Amino acid sequence: MRSLDTAIAVCEQHHPGLIDALNGIPFAERERPGSKVIDLFRAHDGAALLVPAALGGRDADPLEAVRVMRAIGAHSPSLGAAATMHHFTVATLLALDPELTRLTDGQAALMRRVAPERLLMASGWAEGRTEQNILNPSMTATPVEGGFLVNGSKKPCSLSQSMDLLTIGVALPGQDGVPELAMALLPADSPGITRHPFWSSEIMGGAESDEVRLKDVFVDEGLFVRATADDPDRFDDLQTAGFIWFELLITAAYTGVASALTARVLERGRGSVTDRSTLALRTEAAIELTEGMARTIREGEISEATVAGTLVTRFAVQELLVQSAALAVELLGGMAFIGSPETAYLASAVRPLAFHPPSRSSTAEALVDFIAGGPLVMA
Repeated sequence: MRSLDTAIAVCEQHHPGLIDALNGIPFAERERPGSKVIDLFRAHDGAALLVPAALGGRDADPLEAVRVMRAIGAHSPSLGAAATMHHFTVATLLALDPELTRLTDGQAALMRRVAPERLLMASGWAEGRTEQNILNPSMTATPVEGGFLVNGSKKPCSLSQSMDLLTIGVALPGQDGVPELAMALLPADSPGITRHPFWSSEIMGGAESDEVRLKDVFVDEGLFVRATADDPDRFDDLQTAGFIWFELLITAAYTGVASALTARVLERGRGSVTDRSTLALRTEAAIELTEGMARTIREGEISEATVAGTLVTRFAVQELLVQSAALAVELLGGMAFIGSPETAYLASAVRPLAFHPPSRSSTAEALVDFIAGGPLVMA
């Protein structure tokens, strides 16, 4: 399948040997809890994909990143989900600030270590709650001398076992008494951070999506980013960048899952040529939409239109992937379904895209108003 071959070639360019290493593990083992796929991702420089070259990274652009994520998703849906959490976290902090000028000294020091030390970053925001903004704060913070004590939990939290760094969103007490949003970046081995079983589904079992709890975790004041008098848009810009990158990358990862099913149908010549054409067109449409959005992000300034376009892409692709997976399963036939669990697994693994925020219902009014000519106002 040409588009999947292209994605694999880009993945090989940035992470030589990763796809072969994944293929060296039986599919079922890649997807179960305790899988080695995240270790392979780390060993093949996965952490560095979106890190600027000046910081030792691969400096991939959005289009390259989408293709890498599609290749990974096609070979391990679990790793596609887990890698998205790392990459969107890196992009949130670096996409608009590759020179680290808008981060605190403490955060900048940690970010300089990501590529050289192959550190993996997990996200403690709200990506697991469909009805919420992905960057809603999920923790509380109490002021103490030198910083804050943070409490709360994130579930599910992909990379829960393998993470080296954790980003969290909190509402800090403002000087005027009004809470203000802030983001903290802290080492994952900080005292008070614990992991607990949460993920019970066999689908995406290798993503390490368990619960992470923070109990009275001390976070130095210097590890928080928030708006300041001389940079009042700092936090809003980080939120917007994070939202766009999350939607783009998670959509690309699930597109890879559907591509794997489509490739099986084309390779085996299943169904009539009309059936195969219908399937291929749906899958390729999803790929073109995602890559088109990546080009827009690469070539233009982030704006309301970029945010709206990202959402339109995500929801349109979401529908196309479900349709593609259903048709692919039908064309592969009952013996393929009976003879190997991979067909059923891949068909199921397409569906969780709908569970990532935001939901269609929570954004419907904002998108309709924007498309009709009004401003984009999202809760």
